[in-house]
Amino acid sequence: MNKKSVASLSEVLCVGVFLFGFVSTVNAALISRLGGLAYYDTDLNITWLADANYAKTSGHDADGLMNWADANTWASSLNIGGVTGWRLPTTLQPDSSCDGQSGGVSSGFNCTGSEMGHLFYTELGGTAGSSILASGDPDLALFSNIQSNPYWSGTEYAPDPSDAWVFFFNNGNQRAGLKDSGNLFAWAVHSGDVGASSVPEPGTVALMGLGLMGLLGLGRRQRRR
Repeated sequence: MNKKSVASLSEVLCVGVFLFGFVSTVNAALISRLGGLAYYDTDLNITWLADANYAKTSGHDADGLMNWADANTWASSLNIGGVTGWRLPTTLQPDSSCDGQSGGVSSGFNCTGSEMGHLFYTELGGTAGSSILASGDPDLALFSNIQSNPYWSGTEYAPDPSDAWVFFFNNGNQRAGLKDSGNLFAWAVHSGDVGASSVPEPGTVALMGLGLMGLLGLGRRQRRR
C-alpha cells in the first residue's frame, strides 16, 4: 500500500471515530434493557428498574412502603432477568445544582446531581414544585407504577446517622428523613448497563455502514491507479 493509500485510510478512520462520538452523544437517552424490565440511562451509566413500585407488584410487600433498612435489603435481594446486584439510588453530597446549600449539605429543589434528581428533572422532565406525574415528557411512559410520593435513597444523611436522604417525586424536593420511617417507597437501580444487547445499536450499525462505504470507495480509487 503506497503513502496515498495509507493517508486515505487514515482519513476514513478519523471520520469514523468522529462519527462514533457524535452518534454516542446524540443517542444519550433511556434505552430498554432486559426485555423492557429495565431502562439504561446513558448519561449516568446506570440501569433503572422499569417498575417503580416493584416491591408491591412482585408481592414482596402489600403496598411497597418500607423503612430504610428494609428497602436496602429488598433492593439487594432482587434478581431481575437473571441480573443481581441491584441497590437503592445514591444522593450526591455536596451538590451545587441544589437550591439549598448549608455547611456542605445540599438539599431542596433542582438537585440533578443525585440519581433520582437526574431522573426526575433531566430524563423525565419534572418541574420543581410539581408531581412527576404532571410531566409531559414521553419517557415517563417507559416506567410503571411511579408513586407521587417520597422514595428512599441508599445514601445516609451525614449530619445525623439516624437519617437517610429522601427524594420526593410529588414535588422534586430532596431532604433527609428518619430511617425508621416505614412510609416511603423504594425504586431499584443498578450500576452500569446490565442488559446490553449483543446486537449493535442503530447508530452503531449506521456508523459501520459509513465506514464500509468509505473503505470500498478507497479500494475503487486504488484500482483505478
